[in-house]
Amino acid sequence: MAKTSLLRPLAVAAAGAVLVATGALPAAAAGQDTADATAPDLTGVRAALQATTAAGAPGAFAVIRDHGGTSRTSSVNVGLADLDGTPMNSSWRFRVGSNSKMFAAVLVMQLAEEGRIDLDRPLREYLPEGTLPQDWTMTGRQVMEHRAGVYDHTNDLLEQAGEETTSAFEARIRTTVYDPRKLVAMSVGHGLQYTPGTRYSYSNTDFVLMGLAVEHLTGQPYPEVLNERIIQPLGLRGTSFVVPDQQIRGAHVTGYLSNDDRTKPLLDSTRQTGSWVWSAGAVISTAEDLDRFLTALMAGGEGGLVSDDSLRQMTAALPTPTAKISYGLGLRRITLSCGDVYGHGGIVQGFNSQSFTTPDGRRSVVVFANASNNGSVTQGLMNTLEPAFCGKQPAAAPRTGFAPASAPVGSLPVVEDTRI
Repeated sequence: MAKTSLLRPLAVAAAGAVLVATGALPAAAAGQDTADATAPDLTGVRAALQATTAAGAPGAFAVIRDHGGTSRTSSVNVGLADLDGTPMNSSWRFRVGSNSKMFAAVLVMQLAEEGRIDLDRPLREYLPEGTLPQDWTMTGRQVMEHRAGVYDHTNDLLEQAGEETTSAFEARIRTTVYDPRKLVAMSVGHGLQYTPGTRYSYSNTDFVLMGLAVEHLTGQPYPEVLNERIIQPLGLRGTSFVVPDQQIRGAHVTGYLSNDDRTKPLLDSTRQTGSWVWSAGAVISTAEDLDRFLTALMAGGEGGLVSDDSLRQMTAALPTPTAKISYGLGLRRITLSCGDVYGHGGIVQGFNSQSFTTPDGRRSVVVFANASNNGSVTQGLMNTLEPAFCGKQPAAAPRTGFAPASAPVGSLPVVEDTRI
């Protein structure tokens, strides 16, 4: 069973004041540098969200939660939650895509703390026999770091790299139910891609493998373990894992894909099984629950999810080929002008989100748009992180002569999980 001692007051987000398009960090706690108490630049956040909708998303939102002596929530909503004209609502449920990897990583770290898995031994020892070839010696740590050489099975299910097509979605994603072992077999059929530990390559199959390890080591279905060890202890009322059920129950945002035929309207992609990404991307949640999860995680042993040592391992991120982006054990680190933030992104048909927190858990930011196969939408969401975490930047000095303008401070690269 999971640890349930939530010593940190995780309910503060629900009890704090909700400020629509306003808000600031609470005063710094005693002994902390007051320079950390940077108010979010909500004008900059709104501008980035408006650029996101201008790029093709029906709607978008940002939820900024500050934890401290006074807890405050700032929400900025633009556009529509559905094409029927419903305004965007930042409290509604949505598919979180690869944010699911953070949940899987926590389950694995809990099992490591219990001595049920050694992350530095070959992962195949903790999987059902025959899942991986005998000569595949990558460790659980390498798999969680995306440095294992495992081919991403999702490449076989989509018709083009990076952004999925609606034809592939209807043919192989929306209603098809995949056995996760078959997804791994699909990947294994491509052979080892490189010597484990020698490079970084994002692969959804990595976290399907970790989900299978969780099932094998606990003897329980993955959704059951997730519910017992994370969802129930944290009181995540809006979070679920319902594969292969296609429906998002309760109030939720509608997700859309740009149609392959651009003369046709956006395709409602909300209903889908999620089985093609399983533990790597099928969690449904809310901004409030993602904040609560991240706050508990970054509290280490105090938060009741993982020990301080496990958190140190998860946040020991290694560089990736993408500037300002590093990756640890199921956690991405992004370097902003005011420091590093930890979390993940998630893109799954019709749903696009980024969920990050400061290392001390004092501020979390969840941004979302209801469109996925559109790189400009993803870029718009990435551009909300700098003003949300770092506040308003000082005005730049006027340029003279013909010197080229540098990239804006808030411009972050679109990261590797541009599909999932």
